[in-house]
Amino acid sequence: MSEATLPKKKPAGWLNLLVDYGPILVFFLVYKRYSPADHGEAIEEVMAVIRGTVAFMVAAVIALVVSKWKIGKVSPMLWLSTALIVFFGGLTIVFQDRFYIQIKPTVIYLFFGLTLIAGWLRGVSLLRYLLEAAFEGLSDRGWLMLSRNWGFFFLFLAALNEGLRFYLEFGDWLSAKLWVFLPLSFVFTFAHVPMLLRNGMGEQAEGEAVTQTPHE
Repeated sequence: MSEATLPKKKPAGWLNLLVDYGPILVFFLVYKRYSPADHGEAIEEVMAVIRGTVAFMVAAVIALVVSKWKIGKVSPMLWLSTALIVFFGGLTIVFQDRFYIQIKPTVIYLFFGLTLIAGWLRGVSLLRYLLEAAFEGLSDRGWLMLSRNWGFFFLFLAALNEGLRFYLEFGDWLSAKLWVFLPLSFVFTFAHVPMLLRNGMGEQAEGEAVTQTPHE
């Protein structure tokens, strides 16, 4: 049987969420396990960040493999975000400076935000290619609106990450990744479901739409 005739694997629903957000959860748990009570510049704090970063990098690579194995594909967005996790994680380990792992989300948000908005201004929905998500029946107009809205939302997240990075201690910033950024992304995604349905997305694809959230 040729590759072209092999049946495509269906999206794995909530497995997408584990692939997307599992690595940051691993980072959070490992950091919390080893972080000292006093979150200063002590060597224990630096080592906790490094241990968390190593775990983050390993989990990101595992997530990429699981995506290919269980879901049947690796989206361009996941390829790029994994590469940046490894790159900035490596800088964090080499220079023993948590700045690099904190700036990584800002770089990803800015890149995707500016890329999506540039595509929208040219009448092209780059989100369709970045996600490779089959929102069955979604019209070109729906894709353009989704791409535009996510572009501006990414720019907002970049500004938010910089604000929290500046004002919060590292541990609090890391907690915000789970308790602020993740809920915001879900609320933003759910808010688009009526628009997606009005623009041709089949109701059977609604569950996939809310688990195919762009991520960093």
